[in-house]
Amino acid sequence: MRRTIFMYLFFFAMLFVVFQYMNEKKIFEKQENKIESLRGKIKLLKTELKKATDSVEVLSSKVVDLNYFTLQGNENAMAYFESLGFEANDIEKLVSEFIYDKNLSKGDNSIVPYEGINGAMKINKLKFLNYKWILADYTDGKYWGEMIIEYYITNDKKIELTSVASLLYPSY
Repeated sequence: MRRTIFMYLFFFAMLFVVFQYMNEKKIFEKQENKIESLRGKIKLLKTELKKATDSVEVLSSKVVDLNYFTLQGNENAMAYFESLGFEANDIEKLVSEFIYDKNLSKGDNSIVPYEGINGAMKINKLKFLNYKWILADYTDGKYWGEMIIEYYITNDKKIELTSVASLLYPSY
């Protein structure tokens, strides 16, 4: 009797070991498949990251090229203002506010050399090219144009503006 009990215990233990082995083998295979899948995703992500990095480098290069003709991108213009005791950012804000405040007056903006046909001519957008010139976009709602403004700032921060050139686009 004792012998049969040990024999049944031995078979039961063998069945348990075989069951555990098969179960662990399935788990191991699933984990290996998951690891391989994740490795593939990592390779794909690395490729996409390299493409994104390359794109960022190209765009950064373009931004540097585009900022060449701006007040903030022009070292000489910034040095000019610093030699006068001004900061380029402060000058941009000061002149922009001065020009946009002229939009608040009734009628056309006095800087724009054209009278509005469809309404009052107002300046929409400004781009500072350097320490002397601004490119401006203006419109009356239907007709629009662009102009180059020459600006000068006195030591007591008074702003003098002169329209250098302007154009009014034809209506189509």
